[in-house]
Amino acid sequence: MTTTALDATQPEAALATPGLARRTLAVFARNTLALTGALVLLELLAFCFLGPLVHPTEQIHTDLAQAALAPGAGHPLGTTDLGYDLLGRLMYGGRTSLEVGLAAGLLATLFGTVYGAVAGYFGGWVDAAMMRVTDAALAIPALFLLVVVAAIVTPSKPVLILIIASVAWLSPARLIRGEALALRSRDYLHAMRLMGGGGGRAVFRHILPNAIGTVIVNATFQIADAILYVAYLSFLGLSIPPPAADWGSMLSSGITYTQVGYWWLIFPPGIAIVLVVAAFHCIGDGLRDAFDVRLQKHG
Repeated sequence: MTTTALDATQPEAALATPGLARRTLAVFARNTLALTGALVLLELLAFCFLGPLVHPTEQIHTDLAQAALAPGAGHPLGTTDLGYDLLGRLMYGGRTSLEVGLAAGLLATLFGTVYGAVAGYFGGWVDAAMMRVTDAALAIPALFLLVVVAAIVTPSKPVLILIIASVAWLSPARLIRGEALALRSRDYLHAMRLMGGGGGRAVFRHILPNAIGTVIVNATFQIADAILYVAYLSFLGLSIPPPAADWGSMLSSGITYTQVGYWWLIFPPGIAIVLVVAAFHCIGDGLRDAFDVRLQKHG
């Protein structure tokens, strides 16, 4: 009886009914830019993870006899300064950038969401203490923190994910804290407390489900930012050690040869970074519109 009553107090949870989910998808499907972004992202994922099966290349041992070859037969995008096939390098580098970016963005969103929801729901001294930690961290430039931490530890995929997530969670924490402050005064939460529900139930069964739209939208932007952070660190020489690669380290290596006209070392990784970040931003904008109740009513 108690469980049924508590669940009945949650009428506004996002995507709680199939009809609402269909309306959300319908609004998203009408957004041309969002669909284009989703298509570009799918193509990039296929390129990075399935491409090596179609175009297998040697990406471990160098071949200086094939160094810095212009695009041509056998090497559609040319070769790097160490003789790696650039097309294959772009695929393997994309795997690293996407894996680290996706994992770091989702981890930051998960931790920041729970942190912000707890701070916003409990309020008072709990909120004040938790938000002072967030404010202090936000006062320090994110790139500075990333560079300092990355310089101290040896970069690897798991380490990069943790480093980037340790900086990126601050934004979703503040965002979800605002959502929790608005939701904590709703009638169904008052009813839950009167029925004996605790803070954990309020946060995980009521606050977070009702903020799911904001969480999903923010996650897409966090992933895009995380991919940029990977590129920033790699460009500054704080990437995963060779022979591993990512788009940022490829771009950093290519910049060295701008004066001698090796354009193929710069444009492919640069364009790939721009495309994937733009794709996530378009998807995020589309999801923001899709979760807008006003647009769903006109759908």
